[in-house]
Amino acid sequence: MHRLEPLEPGVMFWAERDSLEGIAAMGVRCGQLGLPGEMPLAPAAAETWRQDLDRAGFTLVTVFAAYAGESYADIPTVQRTVGFIPPATRAERERRTLEVSDFAARLGVPSIACHIGFVPEDRAHPDYAAVRDVVRRVADHAAFHGQTFALETGQEPARILLRFMDDVGRPNLRINFDPANMILYGTGDPIEALRTLAPRVASVHCKDGDWPPAGAAGALGSERPLGHGSVGMARFVSTLKDIGFTGPLNVERETEDQPARLHDIAAAIGLLRELVGRS
Repeated sequence: MHRLEPLEPGVMFWAERDSLEGIAAMGVRCGQLGLPGEMPLAPAAAETWRQDLDRAGFTLVTVFAAYAGESYADIPTVQRTVGFIPPATRAERERRTLEVSDFAARLGVPSIACHIGFVPEDRAHPDYAAVRDVVRRVADHAAFHGQTFALETGQEPARILLRFMDDVGRPNLRINFDPANMILYGTGDPIEALRTLAPRVASVHCKDGDWPPAGAAGALGSERPLGHGSVGMARFVSTLKDIGFTGPLNVERETEDQPARLHDIAAAIGLLRELVGRS
């Protein structure tokens, strides 16, 4: 694979939704691949992806696990359905994450990532120790493949995430930093959080959004096209440079309107190239 430039724009895209050919046609050479929870992960599928990536000259830096039954409709729904928090699906999702790690290893990808769900602030909460132990086992499995295991930011303040990672105690446990998620969940200023979490950041999403509406208990904020929300992308890129981050800038845009989504991704790539050049 080719050598990537520092802060080279890439795309977070989804198997079974996006085509590799279409993403590469946007002029990017790298990105992150999301695997829907229902997608079979047979070795033959990994081999097909590996061949397609080689032909396209496209570098995957992360494979993301998603899980069947997750919903991001609002904060209470996220708390009930996302990641390793729901006890009823915890064991199944742990197995799925190990399969994602194996799938990524067949592709030669050095990192896996996911949302683990809302980490309880109270260490005495029964879900805290249970999720901690799942994360330890996943991190150990990823380490066998020489991978990092990155936790997505946003569903808890930076200090809680750092404390949880310290309790897990695995050197390959890292962070995929998403600045918009800090805003969408109302968990803290993304630039302050980035500086706090900087030593643990392995990868980033470039996504934008606005804060939850005042007085709307349980509501999430609204995702926006990059540069049209409250993150402040120029400041975000500048801060990444300040902390010494040199990895890809992976554009993420999630909306059900696929043509609008692809349009917004293409515009975001152009914005990032402009910001990297001048920041």
